[in-house]
Amino acid sequence: MPDLSLEIPRLDSSLPNWREPLDALREKLSPRGDVVSPAGRQKTIEVFGEPLAPVQVVERICREVEQRGLAAVLEYSLKLDGKELTADSLRVPEAELQAAHAAADPEFLATIRRIRENILTFQRAILHDDARVPLSGGGYLRQRYTPIRRAGICVPGGAAAYPSTVLMTAVPAQAAGVRELAVVAPPTPFGSYNQDLLATCHEIGICEVYRMGGAQAVAALAFGVEGVPRVDKIVGPGNLFVALAKKHVFGQVDIDSIAGPSEVVVVADRSARADFLAAELIAQAEHSPGASILITWERTLLDAVHEQLTAQLAKLSRGDLARASLEEFGALILVEDSSQAVALTNEIAPEHLHLACDEAETLLERIDSAGAAFVGPYTAVALGDYVAGPSHVLPTGGTARFASGLSANSFLRSSSVVHYTREDLSRVAEDLQRMAEKEGLSAHWESVRRRNDGT
Repeated sequence: MPDLSLEIPRLDSSLPNWREPLDALREKLSPRGDVVSPAGRQKTIEVFGEPLAPVQVVERICREVEQRGLAAVLEYSLKLDGKELTADSLRVPEAELQAAHAAADPEFLATIRRIRENILTFQRAILHDDARVPLSGGGYLRQRYTPIRRAGICVPGGAAAYPSTVLMTAVPAQAAGVRELAVVAPPTPFGSYNQDLLATCHEIGICEVYRMGGAQAVAALAFGVEGVPRVDKIVGPGNLFVALAKKHVFGQVDIDSIAGPSEVVVVADRSARADFLAAELIAQAEHSPGASILITWERTLLDAVHEQLTAQLAKLSRGDLARASLEEFGALILVEDSSQAVALTNEIAPEHLHLACDEAETLLERIDSAGAAFVGPYTAVALGDYVAGPSHVLPTGGTARFASGLSANSFLRSSSVVHYTREDLSRVAEDLQRMAEKEGLSAHWESVRRRNDGT
């Protein structure tokens, strides 16, 4: 009979050196980490003949795509994905998108429409508006927001199909007014050959879908190759190689983030149900890899959650994968009180934060570093993954300290507009002259003096 015990780390903040396992976990999950599946490591050896580090793999692929274009993309699609594609078969034909949509379950399409409306409602509500500040002489200052012209969307397709990712990336872009969207997904049954994925693209008006994934897809979007025009921004999740490729091409194009494994921190008190908490931790762990951390100041709750984890894992189809993630990337942490829980949460800066406490709303106001917060016992993180409205593309690996989740505003560029009348110019001329003289930039002052004096 298989051993179904769960060896998830349990940490007690009252004990010495309790932070060492947590610090090691956070380092592994950070953008400096190298979380790659054993199959991924073996594939690297097969393709490149040596166990290259992930960053070396990405640099080589991106360099070759930039230099050799489509030929390199097709070559790596064959080597890494085992799919032989041509220039003609790289893009999904419009007829295939239409056929997938026509064959889709009508209830599934109705769900897609409802979720799209949820996302549009939220994203339009938070969209930046232009700001205009009048000047006393009749001029004005203005902050202007305009959408980028073209965005690339990465959709994973290795272990599962993700039509939700299409919705949570493309719909915010549509809310912002982006005119051109190009979706890339690996040429796999869960990727660009998945009928639900193709039907979703067609339903929300995306007609540009390419059968490519990994670093080669990111490079193709960033540099442009034959048949695939370059984009202005690349968004969407992926494995470590996709994340490193986005980091590599940043500056050539904009990106949303350098995403690592999905993660959740659950903060709970005695009011929380242990079965709810265990289910939340497992839901994140089944991403495999996925990091799941429980923080509480109730010792008995840790024991109850551990029992529930063991019981629930035994009944799930992906229980073995979730168990491995919990043991490698999970932790049950006992802290002194809610204040220490808040401090530790801000330090971890999780992608998802679930607050299952009596004073959840009050506690939230003391937490300033989380990609998205889910407040109350019935607010499962899965609501954000699928239906709520905010995008599920969120900062991971502690980057919520300074980064934000994807939104419609991520697809806007801001630029300032300055309009001065002669009266406005005269009012500030003396201050401008003084600053120009201090910095030794006499031509700056001369460009104003001529206008101000009329000579």
